[in-house]
Amino acid sequence: MIIRIYFLLILFFLISISLLAQTPGKQKVYQFRIGEEIAPAAWRKTKQAYAEAEKLNANLVVIDMNTYGGMLDMADSIRTKILESPIKTVVFINNNAASAGALIAIACDKIYMRNAASIGAASVVNQSGEIMPEKYQSYMRSLMRATAEANGRDPKIAEAFVDSNTIIEGVKTKGTVLTFTTSEAIEHKYCDGKAESIYEVLKQENVSDYQIIKQQQTWVDHVIDFLTKPAISGVLILLIIAGIYFELQAPGIGFALGVAVVAALLFFAPLYLQGLAANWEILLFVVGILLLLAEILVIPGFGVAGILGIIFIICGLTFSLVANNRFDFSLSGGKLMSSFIIVIVSIIGSIILALVFGKNLFNSRLFQHAILKDEQKASEGYISSIQKINLTGQTGIALTDLRPAGKILIENDRYDALSDGEFIIKGTKVVVIKHETISIFVRKST
Repeated sequence: MIIRIYFLLILFFLISISLLAQTPGKQKVYQFRIGEEIAPAAWRKTKQAYAEAEKLNANLVVIDMNTYGGMLDMADSIRTKILESPIKTVVFINNNAASAGALIAIACDKIYMRNAASIGAASVVNQSGEIMPEKYQSYMRSLMRATAEANGRDPKIAEAFVDSNTIIEGVKTKGTVLTFTTSEAIEHKYCDGKAESIYEVLKQENVSDYQIIKQQQTWVDHVIDFLTKPAISGVLILLIIAGIYFELQAPGIGFALGVAVVAALLFFAPLYLQGLAANWEILLFVVGILLLLAEILVIPGFGVAGILGIIFIICGLTFSLVANNRFDFSLSGGKLMSSFIIVIVSIIGSIILALVFGKNLFNSRLFQHAILKDEQKASEGYISSIQKINLTGQTGIALTDLRPAGKILIENDRYDALSDGEFIIKGTKVVVIKHETISIFVRKST
């Protein structure tokens, strides 16, 4: 009898646990906002949002959207992330979902709009607002159609958001791109309901017992977003080029090189984290710097290495600012040209900075603490290499190691010199192979 009672109690206990385990708890609703230009910051925010939502086993993702659009490549990445996510996504258009924002919105499972909100006007334009060539419009039309079809929406309407020539009887005439108000979007099934808040959206989605988890961005996110702004990228490029120039102009100085290195890290690191700067683009920039240094310090004159170095530097910086698949920039629209302009303007700015402020900069108190102050006095045997005589063919002794730059002694006179590329140890006999104005080139004497 007692055994039966114990058995029944254990059975009751197990059934109770099973029922409790099957009792649903609060639904987890993950909410994040896209209220800025569709750019690398928005793409990074979206990736973080879905990663966190999946980690929390969220039941629903809600996007609070108010954007006039932005970069097509970033919008395509965001819409792909939404379409591939196993979590249901609802977008609340809090005023505007224009251009790239419209593409993202129709990628969501459900669309809700505020009264007086709008969706559409998705033609691809450059940063001046001018319509881009047909190949960009064609690509955008295909993206819009495919995205609409994926969620059971009319692909013809999605195409009309982009193409002014598309005609839809009773909806759109030729000559304008389509933009829907809230009521028009509901009528044509591009909006699932009108709502004035996220809470009304959840009510219409029949989500009653829920917990809203809002995305929280850290100070690191804000710093990365700041550093990837075009104006800041331009300033960093200016500092990179100017830093390298000043370093080459003042042997022994370390501050300018430090500025260039820090600026390069601040330029490339955020872009790499945003998924823009690829390894090969950073490598292209580094190789360009090395080629340029080799041309200046090792190879006499200025030729192929220097020209290739400049090209590689410009390409590495430009390509890092835009999304691409190797050399396919079809998603970047006019961004490639605008990025190229940013790089060129920054380089020109660094040249102007060097010409205007170079002399004063090296005479400043800051640099006086950073540079070697030893004077090379004529009374000690130092003379300028600008001579009326030509030293070509004369022999001397290396007073310092030449790596490749250093000092040599010819007939008790000291000169700055460059080796022909090989490392020359202090005390080695050398012969002058070329003397061009202020440049003396030497090699080991046989």
